[in-house]
Amino acid sequence: MTSTLAPAVAPLRLGPLTVDPAVVLAPMAGITNPAFRTLCREFGAGLYVCEMITTRALVERNERTLRMIRATPEEAAAGFSVQLYGVDPATVGRAVEMLVDEEVAGTRPAHVDLNFGCPVPKVTRKGGGSALPWRRVLFRDIVRAAVRAARDVPVTVKTRIGIDADHVTYLDAGRIAQDEGAAAITLHGRTADQLYSGTADWAPIARLVETVDIPVLGNGDVWEADDALRLVARTGCAGVVIGRGCLGRPWLFGDLAAAFAGEPRRALPTLREVAAVAYRHAQLLSEGQGELHGCTDFRKHVAWYLKGFSVGSDVRRALAMVSSLDELAGLLDRIEDQPYPAAVLGGPRGRTSSPRPVALPEGWLADRDDPRPPAGAELETSGG
Repeated sequence: MTSTLAPAVAPLRLGPLTVDPAVVLAPMAGITNPAFRTLCREFGAGLYVCEMITTRALVERNERTLRMIRATPEEAAAGFSVQLYGVDPATVGRAVEMLVDEEVAGTRPAHVDLNFGCPVPKVTRKGGGSALPWRRVLFRDIVRAAVRAARDVPVTVKTRIGIDADHVTYLDAGRIAQDEGAAAITLHGRTADQLYSGTADWAPIARLVETVDIPVLGNGDVWEADDALRLVARTGCAGVVIGRGCLGRPWLFGDLAAAFAGEPRRALPTLREVAAVAYRHAQLLSEGQGELHGCTDFRKHVAWYLKGFSVGSDVRRALAMVSSLDELAGLLDRIEDQPYPAAVLGGPRGRTSSPRPVALPEGWLADRDDPRPPAGAELETSGG
């Protein structure tokens, strides 16, 4: 596949770190584990962020969290990126210190991102995630603590437009993040109450670019490499963050690398080629988790890999219950080769939802300058 849109996009600079192409993999719970990060890296380049790490769990040295945060040897060499969720400045600062000074990930991270974009009710009802920037003093204190603890490691921030249309926070968040020394800010073009519904609004990304001097990364509805080029062209953003668009399509990072280098080529793998990528994914999961657990974990990816292809329901069901690599190979071999289904290009992937009011702590909207961490908002486990 080729594209007529092929302007080059400059590398992204985050303090001492250069990201080329200017592409970042968004943390996704249960998805962006070492296997998936490795697979994506094999197709392209950029920053590949691990699953969201909870600062409380890290500080308390939760065993599962310590396992999740281990960098692969390739990441140790190329640069390991961590996203942290936290609501208490002291805990966030201590977690960053552990990453930077104790190297609990097995290497010093090249980059730390702070999550202020999660719209999930269990998070926002406690004042965390995309609800937290409304409390601008607390937001400032968290960013300040992270930047000071990180020293020469760049810290970035990810957020949404706001809680809803009446409670917009992204401009204040951008200014505060810049003032406190953040290296960049990512903006998802939806409010928290929109969850993942409708179409992302890229206009606020452009406004944020005009408002701050630090790099702004655009996020939301980048399904194809040409979507990324359009996002950069319309908003002036310095790069893109990719979430749902790469589900079942890790080769998207190769397309993005080509697009940002000004090259028109795009991948349209046949079903046989997709099957080979899927098997490689299951292999990587099995290497890290053991074959049974790895294949079980792989099951949720089946529908994404096969999206749009003509595959019988019996084979799909069997693939969604696969328990060994041999079984997976046998099932994939039964599928006849066919061209990539162009009809699914540019369409949404992964979770969708309907808008709904944001669950917030009682009185949360009353005082934007209340610096106190929300009671009970710290999560005990990582991953989202």
